[in-house]
Amino acid sequence: MDSSGLYRDITDSARSAPGWVRSAFEVWTEYGLLLFGLLFIAVWWRARAEAGPRALALAVAAPLATALAYVASELVKSAVDEERPCRAVAGAAAPLVACPAPGDWSFPSNHSAIAGAAAVALALAVRRLALLTVPLAVLMAFSRVFVGVHYPHDVLAGLLLGGALAALAVPALTGPISTITTAMRASGGRAAVWFTGPGPARQP
Repeated sequence: MDSSGLYRDITDSARSAPGWVRSAFEVWTEYGLLLFGLLFIAVWWRARAEAGPRALALAVAAPLATALAYVASELVKSAVDEERPCRAVAGAAAPLVACPAPGDWSFPSNHSAIAGAAAVALALAVRRLALLTVPLAVLMAFSRVFVGVHYPHDVLAGLLLGGALAALAVPALTGPISTITTAMRASGGRAAVWFTGPGPARQP
């Protein structure tokens, strides 16, 4: 797939955008994934107060599924060996951020895979979060092209890979994690109860 033309269009637009827009995208592309991390923590903390183990299992499965998506993205990246567009596309505008070092391949986008997986996994844990996480994932993917370090097809593939793996992994992990959660809650151990919340075994 050749999306170098669209890459040029987006990076040209980035270079002509107001300074505050460029700065906002530079910050978001660098630190935006931290917001998904904070959402993982918030969903887990909320789930500790739920009566049953399923909510907690979904909350724990979300970051695990996202980690699996990252590993899968790295495996594909090492197999494809696609050069970054900031080095490969002739006549393109200079990227807004430093071009990754040679050998840090372009396809698929790890940021997009992580964002796509996190968006789907968090939405499976708390459905209404989809209204927040899906747009954030798309924005993260777009930012990687906007700052000039990925082709459009890189980020699209990353989103699809991450989202698909999360959709498969979260349901697969939920059952085993629910079983473990029930056992941890029943054990009454201080650390176990702190992590899982009291659950039904500890409620009056």
